[in-house]
Amino acid sequence: MTMALLTAALLMGFFGSPHCLGMCGGIVAAFGLSMKDVSPAKKRGLIATYHLGRLLSYALLGLVAGLIGTAVLAPLMVGNSTPRILLGLVLVFVGLTMLGLPFLNKLERFGMRLWQALAPLRTKVFPLNTVPRALAAGLLWGFLPCGLVYGALLIAVVGHDPLTGAVLMFAFGLGTIPMLVATHETVNWVRHHIGRLRLRQLNGAIMMISGLAVVAVPMVMANMHGHMDHGQMNHEQMNHEQMNHEQMNHEQMNHEQMNHDQMNHDH
Repeated sequence: MTMALLTAALLMGFFGSPHCLGMCGGIVAAFGLSMKDVSPAKKRGLIATYHLGRLLSYALLGLVAGLIGTAVLAPLMVGNSTPRILLGLVLVFVGLTMLGLPFLNKLERFGMRLWQALAPLRTKVFPLNTVPRALAAGLLWGFLPCGLVYGALLIAVVGHDPLTGAVLMFAFGLGTIPMLVATHETVNWVRHHIGRLRLRQLNGAIMMISGLAVVAVPMVMANMHGHMDHGQMNHEQMNHEQMNHEQMNHEQMNHEQMNHDQMNHDH
């Protein structure tokens, strides 16, 4: 796992989080209302706890995604460039979704069924007045259907191993925290600037370019290296042929000299 992948997951979470405030913002508001009777210090602890639960839920999903990738894709990836190509294609795909293309809408609808099936469990965590309830609420929150989360999970699938998948998803979750813990005024300021500067789209474009580079650059380098090796082989072959030619000329001169000396001796 490289720092580039971790950074991509972190930035994906940060720049994508304003788009997710529609659903996650409602959950944060509901959690806040359920904690209205607790002290400010305890409330801060409960907020940290349910965000920790959400990140652990993401890490668990990343672990499962990594296991799926290892079981399904690993046999196809031995001794070839398939892992690199798959990772590049997934980065391009996720970049396109961040640009606004609705590739994951159907997957979100499927996830909504799971979210609705968890409704009885969600009602049992309220009010969020204890650490276990806050942790359970965060763990359930991680299953909220979200195209951005599913895009990050695709990266976890091709991340080579389950641990990498878990760490990538945890980093993705860390990127979403600033927006979800910010005050209302800060949220409006960040949403305005991310929207005005199109930072989400910029991050999507960077991910696409990175994906294309992951696929193409090693191929170009291998091709250039092949040409260099071919040129070096031709140069070595020419030197070898030149040496053989000089050796033949030297042997011929020695043979002629021997004949000449023999003729002089006979004479």
